[in-house]
Amino acid sequence: MPLLPNSRTEPDGSAVIRVLSYNIRSMRDDTDALARVIKSCAPDLVLVQEAPRFFRWRKKLARLARAADLVILTGGATAAGPAILCSLRATIERTEDVLLPLTPGLHRRGFATAVVRFAGTRLGVLSCHLSLQKDERYEQGGMLLDRLAGMGVEHAIAGGDLNERPDGRTFRRLTDGLTDCWAAAPWGGEHTWTPADPYQRIDAIFATKGIEVLGCGVPAGHPGVTGTDLRAATDHLPVLAALKVPAG
Repeated sequence: MPLLPNSRTEPDGSAVIRVLSYNIRSMRDDTDALARVIKSCAPDLVLVQEAPRFFRWRKKLARLARAADLVILTGGATAAGPAILCSLRATIERTEDVLLPLTPGLHRRGFATAVVRFAGTRLGVLSCHLSLQKDERYEQGGMLLDRLAGMGVEHAIAGGDLNERPDGRTFRRLTDGLTDCWAAAPWGGEHTWTPADPYQRIDAIFATKGIEVLGCGVPAGHPGVTGTDLRAATDHLPVLAALKVPAG
């Protein structure tokens, strides 16, 4: 498997960044394996789903970030699960955690969002975990697109656990306006669930037009990422993307 490009800044101010999307199941599994997987991917941004939300949740998420040489950017319990971690390469402009409308009897959902800068670039970022219920999920897909459009940035990325395959109507709603990074430049593995027997892709990273996708997929076989750690870390496989963001 070819290696993804490393993070770098180009002479024109554009930036190559690595983005990881990962459902970490509230860190209920092997957190050492989880940290090793994340650190080995050398991400600039980690779009987390199912971050810890209850007792001492900030301390747990901070411990994971520190073990992976990252810091907490935003999210966690304040976004009902989604969070964003980042490397010190990112300059933080602003953050906002968004709680979505609650449907009685269903789990509360939210978005973790931020605007960051890498070198001469400015980038909107959103981490999501969409509903298990198809009609609510479709509405949340629309809210995601509206949120990205309202961030006041030319370039943005979104990623997370969609609870839906690419042929689903919410997934298709997102790809009507965004680039599905796996479809644009497949790399590594495709299927994200389950780690023991991956057979479907329900986790994804999306980018607005103008962002170049250099490669995207499950980093199985990536240096330092072992099958043992992937199976032990959580109940999803991560998605890693290398993206080139234009200066702006």
